[in-house]
Amino acid sequence: SIFTVLILTLLVLLTVATFLWNLLVLATILRVKAFHRVPHNLVASTAVSDVLVAALVMPLSLVKELSAGRRWRLGRELCLVWVSFDVLCCTASIWNVTAIALDRYWSITRQLQYTLLTRRRTSNVMIALTWLLSAAISLAPLLGWGETYSPEQERCQVSQDPSYTIVSTGGAFYLPLCVVLFVYWKIYKASKFHMGGRRRNAVVPLPEAAQVKEASREPQMVFTARRAAITFQTDGETWREQKEKKAALMVGILIGVFVLCWIPFFITELISPLCSCNIPPVWKSIFLWLGYSNSFFNPLIYTAFNKNYNNAFKNLFVKQR
Repeated sequence: SIFTVLILTLLVLLTVATFLWNLLVLATILRVKAFHRVPHNLVASTAVSDVLVAALVMPLSLVKELSAGRRWRLGRELCLVWVSFDVLCCTASIWNVTAIALDRYWSITRQLQYTLLTRRRTSNVMIALTWLLSAAISLAPLLGWGETYSPEQERCQVSQDPSYTIVSTGGAFYLPLCVVLFVYWKIYKASKFHMGGRRRNAVVPLPEAAQVKEASREPQMVFTARRAAITFQTDGETWREQKEKKAALMVGILIGVFVLCWIPFFITELISPLCSCNIPPVWKSIFLWLGYSNSFFNPLIYTAFNKNYNNAFKNLFVKQR
């Protein structure tokens, strides 16, 4: 039908756009030396996982969607490869988003202790743990924890063993979900605390100075004491407060999109094996591709809040004098 052709066209465009956009982010990070530091290594790790989702997972998922009855007719070996990369790359993408949220949280709440060297070490540890945990979850079925391929029914899916389902969904989604929600709550509280502290500790200018300010409309320097640090402030918010608000907004959008994309899939993935519920295949496909779309939205979000990426993108295509 025409509707089916439109849906498949949309899925193909989503796959191509996800691959190209994340590849562009990786090329930009490799090309621009200023990006060879944290937190861009976390962004690069996220882009790598999302590129692999678009290159190795989504095309085979599309082939499965095109087959009659969504049956798997590519053999056992390719089924195991597809399921393993599906779990590996999607889990890594989710935990990389969590790592970015944690990095933003520590950079706001521990500015004195969270130096550039500490950030680099911490981010490298988080990246290593992300990929190790993802590999452990994805390789468990290959070692005998459940079965992914059924030749009689021509079915290829993630292991439906109840114990594996609980461990895999908990480690791949529910645990990072709790972490990112806690992190965003703490970031929001820190931003409100710093803004409230500025109002309490700001040095109020003399009335004469205020009259001159109103008459001349010139910016005025105000000293703000906060946590044993003195910052300069012009009219309005300080640079630090603007940075905190921007980070809180970015993390909030990143987490919101992440939750909306993945929570329908992981709810059905957890409930289905435990209650032996028969969820219609069309809804499974919708929830799965909604989760895949998170790999498309990730680079859009964390580059939209960084002007350096926009300038770097322009330099890749336009020659500057």
